[in-house]
Amino acid sequence: MVLTSLTRAWGDLFRTRIFGVLVLGVALTLLLFVLLQAGAFWAIRAFSPETLTLPWIGTLPLGNALSWGSLLLFPLMSIFLMAPVTAGFAGLFAERVAEVVEEIHYPGAKGLPVPFWDGLRESVAIMGAVLLVSILSLALTPFLGPLSPVLFYLGNGWLLGREFLQMAAQRHLHPQQASAERRRMGRQATMLGVLIALLLSVPFLNIVVPVLAAAGFTHLFHLGQRR
Repeated sequence: MVLTSLTRAWGDLFRTRIFGVLVLGVALTLLLFVLLQAGAFWAIRAFSPETLTLPWIGTLPLGNALSWGSLLLFPLMSIFLMAPVTAGFAGLFAERVAEVVEEIHYPGAKGLPVPFWDGLRESVAIMGAVLLVSILSLALTPFLGPLSPVLFYLGNGWLLGREFLQMAAQRHLHPQQASAERRRMGRQATMLGVLIALLLSVPFLNIVVPVLAAAGFTHLFHLGQRR
């Protein structure tokens, strides 16, 4: 059921209406990371000393070296921040993607839209939780060693699965019922969430993952209802 959901979601990415959402999501994601990178660049240039004088070596252009060196943060940000960014964009994309997926694949079981602000509020909360897990796994890396990636992917997988399945379920159920359904399908949601978290680690591919996740969890909810 999990692999079926993910496979169908991949096929949906290239449908005209979903592809438009995908392009918008990619543009917003790139814009966000460019703004973060630019902020880091100018902050370092503004607050770091211009030069550093060392004995026997002389004066070094510290400010320029650090500011241009901050460009190396971009790939690191794409790894550690992509999961919370994906959760944050869930509220923006999930409704539009779910509507198209249900119209094409499940025309007899189309849901009602979740209020935008409700979805966005949940997305911001889960974005903070995912960011906390990412920071925690990074901080514990010296102590956990090879187990640190396990914590990272399992933690983010559980949180992403929880968020996206809740959004998919709330189109059809009251919030309390949606939460109960999310708990019932917790294992499948976590498995799909872990796969999504793994895809978030793949450079360039990870920018399409928010839309892929929205489609995949819509499929997972409906397949779970059929079962």
